[in-house]
Amino acid sequence: MPRGRYSLHDPHDHTPYGDERFQCATGPSGWRYVSQLTTPSGAPAGSVDLTLDLLGRPLRLHLSTAHWQVRGAALDGVTWVRADPEGEHAQEGNAAAHAFTGASPAFLVATARLLRPALGAAPTRVRLVALTPPVLAPRTVDQSWSLVDSQAHATDSDPLIADEYRVGDLQTGEQHTVHLAGDVVLAAPGVELEELESPPSRFD
Repeated sequence: MPRGRYSLHDPHDHTPYGDERFQCATGPSGWRYVSQLTTPSGAPAGSVDLTLDLLGRPLRLHLSTAHWQVRGAALDGVTWVRADPEGEHAQEGNAAAHAFTGASPAFLVATARLLRPALGAAPTRVRLVALTPPVLAPRTVDQSWSLVDSQAHATDSDPLIADEYRVGDLQTGEQHTVHLAGDVVLAAPGVELEELESPPSRFD
């Protein structure tokens, strides 16, 4: 069960957003990721709780920030409810999308797990609902994912497989690179892995 800490920052000007302390695990029903977010000063900034099924679809999602929370799942595309922390002013939403995305590194692992692109294959297109802090307002985005490299690195136990993905924004044409090892993000725009207490889990 990997546990660790990511530091998050603006991918353009590197303004620090804070830290995300996480733990995640694979299981017979899929994969679960939970984390607590803090501001650069150490104050609580929200949480992430994401559960995927064996096919990588979001069985349950709960995101929270200081003033908003979203609960969602894969249902008729993806369905969600966005509300204030007291549960008032709730708004339901639905979109013909495959999954969710957002600022948390969890969503990079989730999208890679959902698509499972083959090394060297043509890019795979995916439609996602983006929920970005601090207000978690839903926005539909279209991306392309391709697996461009996969390397085994020797460790004291099993080899560590590091995968390199090229991710494209189909609306702006921008591209960036995401490096994953199992269910841990090694590096991505705006994300740095600062601590890891145990090796990443490997998906079958």
